[in-house]
Amino acid sequence: MSCRSSKKSAEALRRVWFELLDPGAHKVYLAGDFNDWKVDSLPMQRDCDGKWSASIALKPGSYEYRFIVDGVWQDDPKAQGRVANSYGSNNCVVQVL
Repeated sequence: MSCRSSKKSAEALRRVWFELLDPGAHKVYLAGDFNDWKVDSLPMQRDCDGKWSASIALKPGSYEYRFIVDGVWQDDPKAQGRVANSYGSNNCVVQVL
């Protein structure tokens, strides 16, 4: 593999921000198909106003995700879309351009 092709695939990544306003939460994680739905691999950071945020670099495409707030799976109220999952609820969807 040449250096040129490595640089091209790195440039294809886009920084995507996920945010959730929940001042009462103690721990919030982001899980999705981009991290194999691992419930504790992407902790979100809380600011002084109770907004939780995390960013990850993703290639263009469609990704499903949810938040885990104090151990409870939750939707993103600002999600671009939703799709049914096999647990009788919905996964949120983000499109990365």
